[in-house]
Amino acid sequence: MFKPAGELAGMVRSGEVSSRELVQASLDAIGELNGELNAFVHVDPEGALAAADAIAQGDERPFAGVPIAIKDGAPAKGWPMSAGSDLFGDFIPQHDAFVVRRIRDAGFVPVGKTNLPEFGILPVTEPRRHGPTRNPWDPGRTPGGSSGGSASAVAAGMVPVAHGSDGGGSIRIPAACCGLVGLKNNRMRISRGPDLGEDFLVQDGVLTRTVAETAELLDLLAGYEPGDANWPPPQAEPFATAPRREPGRLRIRLTTTPPLEAELDARAEQAVRDAADLLAELGHEVDEVEPPWAGHGEELEHAFVRVFCTDIAMAAYFGGIVSGREPSAELMEPLSWEIWRGVNDYGGLDYPLAKVRLEAQTRAIVGMWSDHDVLLTPGLGQRPVPIGEIDSCSDDPWEDFRASGRFTPFTAIFNVTGQPAISVPLFQGDDGLPLAVQLVGPPAREDLQLSLAAQLEAARPWADRRPDLVSA
Repeated sequence: MFKPAGELAGMVRSGEVSSRELVQASLDAIGELNGELNAFVHVDPEGALAAADAIAQGDERPFAGVPIAIKDGAPAKGWPMSAGSDLFGDFIPQHDAFVVRRIRDAGFVPVGKTNLPEFGILPVTEPRRHGPTRNPWDPGRTPGGSSGGSASAVAAGMVPVAHGSDGGGSIRIPAACCGLVGLKNNRMRISRGPDLGEDFLVQDGVLTRTVAETAELLDLLAGYEPGDANWPPPQAEPFATAPRREPGRLRIRLTTTPPLEAELDARAEQAVRDAADLLAELGHEVDEVEPPWAGHGEELEHAFVRVFCTDIAMAAYFGGIVSGREPSAELMEPLSWEIWRGVNDYGGLDYPLAKVRLEAQTRAIVGMWSDHDVLLTPGLGQRPVPIGEIDSCSDDPWEDFRASGRFTPFTAIFNVTGQPAISVPLFQGDDGLPLAVQLVGPPAREDLQLSLAAQLEAARPWADRRPDLVSA
């Protein structure tokens, strides 16, 4: 399960190994580790093995026979979907999200659904319904969120790759916590259908160990689906070619100034400085910059919370529809309930005005890319926090919501701008935990970031690092 997904598919294609053997290896790892890590909330051994048995030697689909996990925020036909909330009850969707359909069509064998915080709100994965997911590098700490179950599963070798989604950093944060590659692709690069025509904040994606895998899977998942309300321009060549191509000499700017008020961990800042030195050694032009969000943090935070919370309230509304129950304090965690109540108190213009304010700020931020190619930032503001430190069920859930922003201050701004951003686990801290930086590129230029990230990976490889939990 620590081999690249493409390599595993090649082994199935050649007959070196069967899909059943791969899927059984995944199920065995889940059986051994999930009791401690709680990455999976639903596993379907019979269904996965039956799907594996239908895949024969010579299957030309790009990932035929390879096990994968699906985040529990996406519908998968015939499997429970809870979004981490009691509100969803025993809901079992009868359709696949388009992203899940594309995963199946590529020959992947989904083995189960992974844990997430209720409605994907927090950057830690500790829902009341399913309990906390733990980080394989240190089970006392968070794997991040909201795709924390998927990140924990990949980092621990339960599956080689996993599906995730990112509405404020929810792929990049767990990637940074767990030592993985996490790309938030450009807005609507991957369809959010059939349930949504477009999505201002949330984008689907994957968690992997290598930049090449991330690029290959982006080719698989990207592209227009009938009825999409918006989509970016197509690439001139496959994304998979980008990691194999030198990026050329790039103009890289770095900042350690967060978009909201937060104290930066010294190791996170040092990681950016060390990454800047490495990039300069590789021939790039690297300078520090004062970002356009400096001095506008409070305004940005206020508008983002309005838009983000409205999206959360829509998820709660959907949960009530499919379960046939009204959202309530009994069925929702305290933070979710406070968000639901607050959104229902909004005026009719609150959401559109907040979105307009964010879009106005976006123009100034994206304007930074007129004189440079890539922005370098810390991956996280703090080290992965201990389990229970950020608690959606505390006596003051809004303070925990604010604490979550201080933990992850550099990610959500690029959900607002819509441009691609990638977290790469370039270093390892003196505490033994992964230490990531974030690379942000111009709109619709995932290829540029993939090429640069692959150059960094070649210079400072990370894919063979293993948590003690699985390397012992």
